[in-house]
Amino acid sequence: MAGYFLSSSVKIATPRFRRVVHAPQHLRALVRADEIWLTVLASFIGSLAGFCVWVMTCGTLWLHRLLFAPGNNGRLSGLLHISPWRALLVPTLGGLAMGLFGLLVARWIGRRPIDPIEANALYGGRMSVRDSLVVAAQTFISNGAGASIGLEAGFTQIAAALGSWLGQAFRVRREDLRVLVGCGAGGAIGAAFNAPVAGAFYAFELVIGAYSLVNLPPVAFATISAIGMTYLLGGVAPVVSIFSHDALSFPSGIAAAILGVVCALVGIAIMKGVTLTERLFRRLPGPAWLHTSFGGLIVGGMAIDTPSVLSAGHAAMHLVLDGDLTLSHGVVLLLLKAVAVSVSIGSGFRGGLFFASLYIGVLTGDIFGGVLVWGGYGGLSLAACAVLGMSAMAGAIVGSPMTMICLTLEMTGNFTLSGAVLLASVASLLTVRRLFGYSFATWRFHLRGESIRSAVDIGWLRTLNVRRMMREQVRMLPPDMSLACARALFPPGSAQRLVLAGEDGRYRGMVPVVELYNPVHPDEAKLEEIAILMRHMLTPQMNVREAVAAFEKAEADELVVVDHPDTRRVLGILTEKHALRRYAEELDRTRRELAGEARQRTYG
Repeated sequence: MAGYFLSSSVKIATPRFRRVVHAPQHLRALVRADEIWLTVLASFIGSLAGFCVWVMTCGTLWLHRLLFAPGNNGRLSGLLHISPWRALLVPTLGGLAMGLFGLLVARWIGRRPIDPIEANALYGGRMSVRDSLVVAAQTFISNGAGASIGLEAGFTQIAAALGSWLGQAFRVRREDLRVLVGCGAGGAIGAAFNAPVAGAFYAFELVIGAYSLVNLPPVAFATISAIGMTYLLGGVAPVVSIFSHDALSFPSGIAAAILGVVCALVGIAIMKGVTLTERLFRRLPGPAWLHTSFGGLIVGGMAIDTPSVLSAGHAAMHLVLDGDLTLSHGVVLLLLKAVAVSVSIGSGFRGGLFFASLYIGVLTGDIFGGVLVWGGYGGLSLAACAVLGMSAMAGAIVGSPMTMICLTLEMTGNFTLSGAVLLASVASLLTVRRLFGYSFATWRFHLRGESIRSAVDIGWLRTLNVRRMMREQVRMLPPDMSLACARALFPPGSAQRLVLAGEDGRYRGMVPVVELYNPVHPDEAKLEEIAILMRHMLTPQMNVREAVAAFEKAEADELVVVDHPDTRRVLGILTEKHALRRYAEELDRTRRELAGEARQRTYG
């Protein structure tokens, strides 16, 4: 899962998208009008995703061999020993390079790159390839220097951005562009693990936001094409193998559910630990670009004792599954890895927690299995507990249970564990939702003040604001006008409400025409004496949801729109009926897009 982290020196600004070169008109017409051609485009995007995975993986392994001289294929976490001076020097200098690169990015781009989930939720799938290349470069530097994070933040970002760029080049519809972004990200995950089903569910659960049959062909072909590209280049990830097990028994099911709860608690602790570590690093003296170097020094110091804290932990996961790990050693490794992940991300390294969460889950499951053996229960082997922990932990942190269930089954090829994997993953998901309420990605959005809970398109909520819905033609009356004059101007039935404004244009309230003709009010009374809603008003920047809430709070069916609550200059008027109708129309459009009904009608 993409981690979405820039160093603290990069300022946040409103996203801007560069103009793309559009494809020829006849090709754009084919892709827009025919689902088959959209699937062909998605397959090409999947091939690009597979190529990105292969390039970044091979490049990082080459950098590991160059900088660390591990004596193997470059998998740092699988080492038993590492040169102390390399362990200290390489992550420290890598952190320094990361900080300096952050300064350069701040001057070059000056804004935060948009993540695929955020792009689909707020911007209709529009992403910048240039900004995503920056993310890929930062991820490459971080992982290449041995930071305890994965590569998925880089290759899912650039693959999704390429899908967005091609979709914009063909001028596909908004809903199709969001699907192509999911095809890029899902293809990258499928290629990284040789798991097409898991890659497809990753696209649906995390990037597109919902599953629909009409979106299945492009997503499926994209993941398969991505894996085919990695096969062609010879860079397919190895498969985890464990022995077959008996069918899930009742005691084993209870143990699997408890393990899911334990993994959820550990996952919540890690997510909060990352945030706490970030706050601690921000309080350190000195320039922010040096903090990453200090974080690298800490991770390197831990790597002297156990190199498994380096990188994502892919090779270390295999060592845990294949070897005998004592209970005490497993606890130490888990604590060190959790600290290394928190320090890496908190200090400013760029990367994701998808790969790292798999290793943390394997350690947690292995420890849990060791406790079961110590307690005399042998229903689940250590390897089985490790696999269950991998699925439950990644589901808790990444927030995509079906992705992790399918990934676990595809990686192990052992479907006798399917019931236990499902039970542990669901127990983990329910615990996180009940106690925490966020995945790691949505937790990061929450800390930034964004109300994004998934990739479901909510961008229309921000664009459908009061300014777009209001009626600008408003006839205003002075508040000191007498009721007799107002009655002469507005006979019964000519209007519903009268807007009052002073000579300076400041809003002074509204008067219902019905109340104007109330016999209890004398003719010489002033309009301001019977005015209502003086303190209730809308502003042009309010979105439709905020406007509806304002109507409910004021218990009014019509409110005035002012430029600012302080100046209160009248700009227009909006009725609750019109706002609710537009809100319902957009909700229905979003529902039809998620279900694929709009594209079905077009292609049918």
